[in-house]
Amino acid sequence: MLIDTYGRVATDLRVSLTDRCNLRCTYCMPEEGLQWLAKPDLLTDDEIVRLIGIAVTRLGITEVRFTGGEPLLRPGIVGIVERVAALEPRPQMSLTTNGIGLKRTAAALKAAGLDRVNVSLDTLRPDVFKTLTRRDRHQDVIAGLEAARDAGLTPVKVNCVLMPGLNDDEAPDLLAWAVEHDYELRFIEQMPLDAQHGWKREGMVTAGDILASLRTRFALTEAGADERGSAPAERWLVDGGPHRVGVIASVTRPFCAACDRTRLTADGQIRNCLFATEETDLRTALRSDAPDEEIARIWRLAMWGKKAGSGLDDPSFLQPARPMSAIGG
Repeated sequence: MLIDTYGRVATDLRVSLTDRCNLRCTYCMPEEGLQWLAKPDLLTDDEIVRLIGIAVTRLGITEVRFTGGEPLLRPGIVGIVERVAALEPRPQMSLTTNGIGLKRTAAALKAAGLDRVNVSLDTLRPDVFKTLTRRDRHQDVIAGLEAARDAGLTPVKVNCVLMPGLNDDEAPDLLAWAVEHDYELRFIEQMPLDAQHGWKREGMVTAGDILASLRTRFALTEAGADERGSAPAERWLVDGGPHRVGVIASVTRPFCAACDRTRLTADGQIRNCLFATEETDLRTALRSDAPDEEIARIWRLAMWGKKAGSGLDDPSFLQPARPMSAIGG
């Protein structure tokens, strides 16, 4: 079991498969990209599967989310999913992706055992997409979403970040589009995860702003705390249901008290919080032939020291030392 001093138990493992990405989103990294991790520093496929196996069989993990960077850039991703699906007990598996590679991989991922996907899409306008991501790939994301839905990777969730002056007027249009195509839309407050440290609390589009915009066109009924559980998204029924929309208000409505996550970076470090400034090294133990129980012990100790909150509600919050592409969102 992965328990901390506040009694929270981690059952959800986020695994970053790579720090690389084929987009350059303005809220994540600079246009020229980042200094990528050297290949020897990255966990191998076997090492990833072994660590996930330890988490599932010894530490109580029941859900695994593959992230990046962009996880579909990992050549062995289908094989990793297939091997994790064979674990006993079998964890639920999902993927957070920018969607560009989904058209060619969705069917194979489903056959390997992946349960569902979250796809990032911030705008319905190709020109705004190009401005936000610095790449002209909007239609590829749309095609990837359709492929995921057709492959049965459902519910297909669409993650959207609204940026002032760019796409902050699109919330109602995005929700109408998601309802039409049977996707579940989730708005995420912009968080301080950009490598260039350009995030500013002042002027950010808040959960309150998003809900006010949506209510100009839709009737929203709160789904309730029982349905939310430990999920980060507050959810609302759209026009009475069955469609739902979620808002992840990490900055203005932190949900740290219910957090059930632990994170494995692409280079084998444990982060007990997305915004932690310290990491615990598992890669060295792994490559020193440490037995599974020793690795599990190190992991338990890392989670025991988890802080009460992320610190995002503190105006003097210090941004994490590594950008989101290296940590896994």
